[in-house]
Amino acid sequence: MGIESILIFILVGAVAGWLAGLIVKGFGFGLLGNIVVGIVGAFIAGMLFPRLGVPLGSGILGAILAATLGAVILLLLIRVIKRA
Repeated sequence: MGIESILIFILVGAVAGWLAGLIVKGFGFGLLGNIVVGIVGAFIAGMLFPRLGVPLGSGILGAILAATLGAVILLLLIRVIKRA
């Protein structure tokens, strides 16, 4: 993986984590936290959506959309676990 790919990976993670934080109110983790949430969300989306047969598009916008949806799922799971 080249340096450009790593930078795009981090950028997509940061944007996805930030968007997920806006969607799921009450969650703000700062820049590093948003990157981690976005990357974990992208992993969740990469595992979940193909198995459900849900196409999310391709390219950078598709990656941001998938990572954001995965990050929202992650934040909602964290919220449920915190309440338990």
